[in-house]
Formats: sequence, C-alpha cells, structure tokens
Amino acid sequence: MRDTAPQPIHLADYQPPPFLVEDVALTFRLAPTATRVIAHIRFSPNPLATPGHDLRLDGEGVKLISASLNNTEITATPDATGLTIPAQDLPEGPFDWACEVEIAPEGNTALEGLYMSRGMYCTQCEAEGFRKITFYPDRPDVMAPFRVRIESDLPILLSNGNPASSGPGWAEWHDPHPKPAYLFALVAGDLVATTDRFTTMGGRDVALNIWVRRGDEDKIAYAMDALKRSMLWDEQVYGRAYDLDVFNIVAVDDFNMGAMENKGLNIFNSRYVLASPQTATDSDYASIERIIAHEYFHNWTGNRITCRDWFQLSLKEGLTVFRDQQFMGDMRSHAVKRIEDVLTLRARQFREDDGPLAHPVRPESYVEINNFYTATVYEKGAELIRMLQLLVGEDRYRAALDLYFIRHDGQACTIEDWIAVFEEAAGRDLSQFKRWYEQAGTPRVDVSDAWDDGTYTLTLRQHTPPSHGQPLKEPLVIPVAMGLLAADGTELLPTQVLELDSPEQSFSFEGLPERPVASLLRGFSAPVVLNQSLSREHRALMLAHDTDPFNRFEAGRTLAREILHAMVLEGAKPGPDYVQALRVMLRDEALDPAFRALALHIPGQDDLAASLHAAGHVPDPDAIHSARSTALRLIAEALIDDLLQVYESMQTPGPYSPDAKDAGRRALRVQTVALLARADQGEKAAELFARADNMTEQLGAWGALLAIGKGQQEGAQFYRQGTEERLVVDKWFSAQVMHAAPAKAASLAQELTQHPDFDWKNPNRFRSVIGALGANPAGFHNRNGAGYRLVADWLIRLDGVNPQAAARVSTLFETWKRYDETRQSLIRAELDRIMAQDRLSRDMGEMVGRMLG
Repeated sequence: MRDTAPQPIHLADYQPPPFLVEDVALTFRLAPTATRVIAHIRFSPNPLATPGHDLRLDGEGVKLISASLNNTEITATPDATGLTIPAQDLPEGPFDWACEVEIAPEGNTALEGLYMSRGMYCTQCEAEGFRKITFYPDRPDVMAPFRVRIESDLPILLSNGNPASSGPGWAEWHDPHPKPAYLFALVAGDLVATTDRFTTMGGRDVALNIWVRRGDEDKIAYAMDALKRSMLWDEQVYGRAYDLDVFNIVAVDDFNMGAMENKGLNIFNSRYVLASPQTATDSDYASIERIIAHEYFHNWTGNRITCRDWFQLSLKEGLTVFRDQQFMGDMRSHAVKRIEDVLTLRARQFREDDGPLAHPVRPESYVEINNFYTATVYEKGAELIRMLQLLVGEDRYRAALDLYFIRHDGQACTIEDWIAVFEEAAGRDLSQFKRWYEQAGTPRVDVSDAWDDGTYTLTLRQHTPPSHGQPLKEPLVIPVAMGLLAADGTELLPTQVLELDSPEQSFSFEGLPERPVASLLRGFSAPVVLNQSLSREHRALMLAHDTDPFNRFEAGRTLAREILHAMVLEGAKPGPDYVQALRVMLRDEALDPAFRALALHIPGQDDLAASLHAAGHVPDPDAIHSARSTALRLIAEALIDDLLQVYESMQTPGPYSPDAKDAGRRALRVQTVALLARADQGEKAAELFARADNMTEQLGAWGALLAIGKGQQEGAQFYRQGTEERLVVDKWFSAQVMHAAPAKAASLAQELTQHPDFDWKNPNRFRSVIGALGANPAGFHNRNGAGYRLVADWLIRLDGVNPQAAARVSTLFETWKRYDETRQSLIRAELDRIMAQDRLSRDMGEMVGRMLG
C-alpha cells in the first residue's frame, strides 16, 4: 500500500496564477527514446496576483538538461512534480525562461504527454499531460499563443494552428490564438490524408485534412462529410465560424479517450474516424458523426473560451455535449436522439449518482482530475444546458450564447460567468438554478393528483437523496413539461412547462370534460426520477397514443419494467395489454422505424438491478437474467407473425447508405431478428448473417445467435473476414463476452485474454474483453466471483502501465453495495486487494478509495 495518500485539491483554494505567459516557442527533436524539447517562454507578473511569488513549473518524468533566465544559465533542481525558481532569483517585470529537457515517448505507456502509437508520435495533454513534455505552468487559466518547430525524418509533422514553414526534416507551426497547455498537440508519422475545403461565412478558405495510416484511406469519407456538416451547422445555428486556415484530424490507434479538441489539430481514437459498410455498424457511423461534431464545436466552447480551472470542466464539456445533441437531432431524428440520450444518461449518470462515485456537476474537490471526466460532468452537464434553454426560451438562449461569446472570447471562465449571461439575457434570477451545479444526486419528483368537477389538480413534491458530503439538499428549479390526455388518447391540454421550485407545489387545470391522464416530464425535461402511479391500462394508453414521442417510449419502458419486476419477484408473465400495445406500435408505419426499434428494447439487466434496488429490493442478477430471457421469448412467440412481417418489410433497397432513414430500417430489422431468434431458434438470424452485406446486420444477427447459445460457426467466419481490420477484431472479442451465458462469461473472457490478438495495452482492445464482461451483468456478478477476480487481476496489471485507462474500467465495481452480502463480500475482497498494491496509481487509488468509502 502507498505510504501517503495524495492530498485532494479544493475549489475553495483557487488562486489566480502568479505569472502569465505571453508567448511560447517549442522545438521538438524527435527520437523514440530520447526526444529533446527546447522551450522558450515569455512570462510576466499577473496583476491580479499578489507579488513576490516563486515561479512554480509543473513537470513529471522529464529530464532537465539545461535552464536559463533572460539568457543566463541557471542551476535548477526538479522534484517529483516540477521545479521551483525562488522569487528572489526572478528578474523584476517580464522575463524569459528557457529549458531543454529529454523525454522517452516510446516508453510512455500511459498515453499522456508525448507517446508513440505503432511508430507514430502523438500527444494527449488534457487534463495534465503537458507537464510530461516540458516544465510549464500546466493549468487551464494560463493561456498563450504557441510557435512550434518539429524536427524528424518522418514525412508528416503536424502541430496546432497554421503551417508557418517547412523543409526537409522539419516543419514549423504557429497558433495565434491564446490557449492553455492542455490544448497543445503534435503528431508525426508516415500518414496519408483525405483533403477537402470549406469556405466560412466570412469568406475564409479552410483546408480540411483527415490523416490516417496507409491502407485506411478508404474509410474516412464519412468523417469528412460529418466535419463539413458540423462546420456549416455551427455557423447557421450558433453563428460561429472557424478561425484558422487549416483544420487537421488524425486517427490514432492507441488513445485513452474518444477524441481531443486540440486547436486546429484534433486527435481521434481511430474507431471514431474509420468506417466502411463492412467494418462499421450504423451505430459506429452515428458515433463518428457525433464525435467529429463534438470536437469541432469545442473550437468555440472549450478553446476560444475555456475553463478557469478543472472544477469548471462542465462549462466546456456539458455545453459541447448539448450542442452535439442538437446537431445530431437536426441531422437525424430529434425524438430518437432524445430517447437515446436519456437511455445513456440513466445507464451511466444515474448509476453514478446512485453510488459512491456521486459528485456534483461542479465538484468541490478531486485527487486526480482524470477521474472527473464523468457522465455527471458530460451528460448531466448537458441536461443543465437543456433545462436553461427550456426555462428562458430558445430566443433568449441564443441571446445568452451570443453575449457569452462576445464577453468571454479568449478567456478562462467559471460557471458563475455562464449563469451571469443568462441572467442578463433573460432578465431573471438563476441563483436557485445554480444549485444544479453544486448538488450531487438525482432528484426524485413524486406525483399525486385529484379530480373535482372539471378541475384537475396536480401536486408535485421534490427531494434529492443524501450523498457523500451532502446529507441535506436544497430545492431545485425543475422544469416539468406536461400535457393531459383523454381516455381515448386525444390531447386535452397541449404541452406546457411547469416550474417546480419548492419542496411541494400544486397546479390546477379547470374546465376539463373528463378526468385526464397526466403525461409528465415530456421530452425528459429534467434529469429526475419521476414517481407517478399509473395503471397498466394508462401506461398502455400512453404507449399507443401519447403525442410526445419520449413519453410514448417511456410508457412502454415503464410498463415493461413493472412486468419484469413482477417476473423477477413473483414469477409472473407479461400480460396481453403490454403485448397488444407493442403490436399497435410495431404495426404503426407512421412511426420512425428507429423509434419502433427502440420501443422493442426491454430494460436491460443493469437497468432492472437499479430499479429493483431503488424499490427496496436486493437485485439478483441470475433472476434478472432469467426473467428477461423468459420475457423476450414470450414476447417473440406472441408477436411472431408481426415480427416476421416487419422484418421482411424493413429490407433497405440499393447499396448501403449510413443515412438516418436506412439506418432506422436496419435498426428495426436487427431488433426484430433478435426477438425472432428467441422463437425460431435463430433461423432468421442465421439467414441474415449469411447474406448480410453490411456490419450492422451481420453483427446484429451474430449477436442474436450468441444470445441463444448458438453462432459458433458464424463467429469463426466473422473473425476470418476481419483479421486485418483491428476495429472488427474488437467487435469479435466484445460480442462473445457480452452475449456469453452467465456461468461461462468469466472463463470465456479469461480465455480470450490469452488470444494472440489480445493486446491489453491498447485501450480499445482491453475494453473489448474486460469492459465487455461488465456489460454482461449476470456473467460479471456470477456467484463464484470469477468475474470479480478476473477484472481485478487485469486492473492491477493495467494500472502499472496506463493508470487512466485502468481507473475508468474500475467503475465496473461502483454498484457493488446494491447486491447481496455474498457478492458484496467477494467484491470488497477484490477492492481491498487492489488498494493494497504497493505502487497503486493516484488515479486508481482515488477511485477505489471512493468506492470503498
């Protein structure tokens, strides 16, 4: 175990930087084991800070060769986290600092700072990776323009900004826009580019390049198209134009995250760039479209305006997630996109809020900032933006954003700055709304109603459960979009927004011809748990007739959840009302096929475990798995004729297209074949696999076979055809583990870790096996504890080479306290074993400590 625990950093302790940076000039002489980095930095005292400070420069794992102040060589002695120049040794006023350091990118397995991926040099500096490149004040509120020279015999040498000049073995780049060090980027390798151009609304001609390894050139057309649509959309919707002469994207195989928005040089995990019909599913295409847009949108919401400190991370991430959600709704379907976003929010963020890793959107403290790139910061942060837009209206939302861009361009800002522009633009006090940023946990809204001679009264009560460090919660401002339905499904009251801002409020609606059914939280207008008692008949009514697409979906999902609860706890079976409602929805050709596909999905195992736990039950993963399997079979048998008809009617004509229309048809086709497999022993799934001409249908059909214990022959074919495609091999690994029978999942995962293609140091490949085991809850939580032991073994191993990736996968254990004593004891033993490691990283130590605490 570590001798001393790392000390937390607190928001309350923030102090402005004592020195600002006016200019940065870097020279890189690249070599795998001995890269030299020469830095020339112009500092000036910060007028907002008290005088007399030492100069503290962050630096980790860098070897200091020489240092100078104002061109005079000095002696400096680094410590474990940087070096300090005493105040008495500093010149008065502005001064020049220079140093030369040596780093070894080839041995940098943590994939932070400058590292190598299959012969290519690349960087990842967010959040604090730049300190692994050279000595620097590595904090987001220190912003400066950068000039970079790269020296190497590799053919492609890239950095931020615009190309300045180049020659044999060198290239120079200049980024005129002040930026924090976390946005620095460098790439050098034997790469090829697909090129295009975009003319901004201001007339700037921008060169667009997407760089990949040789052999991948045929898989980037969709990414380029998504980039151009993102640039146009940001101009049309937010009035934001691109501000450099070139925009580069590079696909990297070894990358801890999805992508990084470095100014003018976005670096992407290759899985979010490369796509062809034979290697990528429709879901992959949609992810590429969304993440390309997300990183591009960061150019303004993250780069031009960044966060003052890492506690304000949601200021850039929550806002940019909301913007990419808007974009995807415009590109595809707002209704389907909203449902998908809420499913993600509940699966990841509600789970986070309900456990030991709960934290506010703006945390009060952290030990390792990498651990706070969470669903709460991203997804819940986006929900807060959505609520603001709903509360102030779209016009005032746009006015607030315009004011934000004008007032804070080139600044590092806080949540207070963000709230202030909305208060000014909307003319309202948002101090209570700000609690959403400060309080952890998912609020509960309890509903009761009354009917009296034409007057319907709705009473809403809010409370937020206590969380670590926050036993008492203050009331929030909760926008509740709602409408009223008649017994025949017609709408008595169209959508309006109620503002719940007290612990309890009542709202009355007069002159109604009959007692209505309240359709509440339309569009999922707030990230809350809604407790509304409705009969199964009313749920079925809403599933069949609600005019709000989200609540129509929600009614079916809630009905399915209630049925599955009864199956798990009482051995009940799905009733005819639910099956009939599904039949009506399935046959409704006016509905988007993508919506119908989502509506056919019943709640997953983790969803049911969470909802049973919330209802006061101890979830049994085996019983949940058995109930879901039985429910799927019974639904399939009852709807087999309807499923067959829809399956045949959803064939897509012509060559493959990833557009939303065809993708929706394939989604419904794959979902129907997955259900049919439960009734026809996989006959249709085997046929679809054999003749599929795209990855979506092939992988969907194989998954349907694996889920019923078949598909071995198809799996061998899948592997053979994909051996040269690393992203296809990732799918081959993960599909087997995710669909494995619970008793076999851990042993299969263990077997796959011995496969020659299992490169555990590659984050994508590691997640494709170890992460996939967590996506098989009954397998991961098997009573023999094998899944727990396997995950812990690999987390300990990975933590030694890539702490960030290991810490993120450790969240598989975050819900351990919801299960029975036997499982809790097994998991606790593994968490204790991880915590007892002699060289445990700060990343892993914080995560496991919070889970144990």
